[in-house]
Amino acid sequence: MTLDRDSILKSLATIADPSGQGDLVSADRVRALSVTNGDVRFVLEMPIELARTAEPVRLAAQNAVAALPGAGAVSVVLTAHAAPGEAAKPPPPNLKIGRHPTPQTGPAKITGINRIIAIASGKGGVGKSTVSSNLAIALAQQGKRVGLLDADVYGPSQPRMFGINGRPGSGEDGKTIIPLRAHGVTLMSIGFMLKEDEAVVWRGPMLMGALQQFLGQVAWGELDVLLVDLPPGTGDVQLTLSQKAELTGAIVVSTPQDIALLDARKALDMFRKTKTPVLGMIENMSTFICPKCGEETSIFGHGGARDEAEKLGIPFLGEIPLNMDIRLGGDGGAPIVASRPDSAESKTFAQIAQRLIEGGLI
Repeated sequence: MTLDRDSILKSLATIADPSGQGDLVSADRVRALSVTNGDVRFVLEMPIELARTAEPVRLAAQNAVAALPGAGAVSVVLTAHAAPGEAAKPPPPNLKIGRHPTPQTGPAKITGINRIIAIASGKGGVGKSTVSSNLAIALAQQGKRVGLLDADVYGPSQPRMFGINGRPGSGEDGKTIIPLRAHGVTLMSIGFMLKEDEAVVWRGPMLMGALQQFLGQVAWGELDVLLVDLPPGTGDVQLTLSQKAELTGAIVVSTPQDIALLDARKALDMFRKTKTPVLGMIENMSTFICPKCGEETSIFGHGGARDEAEKLGIPFLGEIPLNMDIRLGGDGGAPIVASRPDSAESKTFAQIAQRLIEGGLI
């Protein structure tokens, strides 16, 4: 018997939710479910007040799936998140983000984080944050401990993409920042500290100080990889990251058209000048397939990023299509890799994640 998503969810629907209302499936606790050759991975995402006592539920879910015909290894991760409109722990009044950077002698390794990979683009609007969120979840689905730092201080988008409007807590020292979690990914963003329509009006030194705080004060825990969603361009944040943290490398996202590739080359040149290895390029919005007639249209051209990668001798990691469901997933707080893991688009992100893992980069 072939083990599939439906049979797993049917099994999980027999387990009562710890809230006392419904089961794990009806309460929408199951995230990032994947099945590979019988091996099953998924996340049980609970509100913080339930997660503290939900370990027996996690074990029950793991045992229920393991008992299914055809099941191999079963991995169930329990994560916690703040309920909408609530904070994980209210921060003390002196927890401030944004300051002048403190002196530091060279790039430093962040405790507990094995690798740091920057996700960059030369210009805005190419879908860098969409790629970052889906790639982070895809890596988590493949068993990696993943963090995502939204370093786009002026235009943070990860809180919306992950469906989180909670506020980070702080440690007893009043300085440590406790990140949030969703879809199996540990998250930090300046957007968690602001109202959704509130602007950040800072000069460069404040940006640099904020990034230094996110790297050094956030309790990231033990991570296989921290992805850093950079702002577009080649400015203060990019330079600060390369100077303050030991970067494993960078991934550059571009659309296929010439004007985007022109700016992508500037990003590539920036990483060359900062001696940051470029791990590869991703072509986003590569092609559009009409959902009604099936006709394929290259709205922004096609293959430009692949050609550029080949010309420069760097890996080409994959093509992401221009797809309505990808956009709706991000806008709705459930990136497509989490909401529709079996879709063709999700499998594309999974393949990119697998290439990075198999290449020893993560």
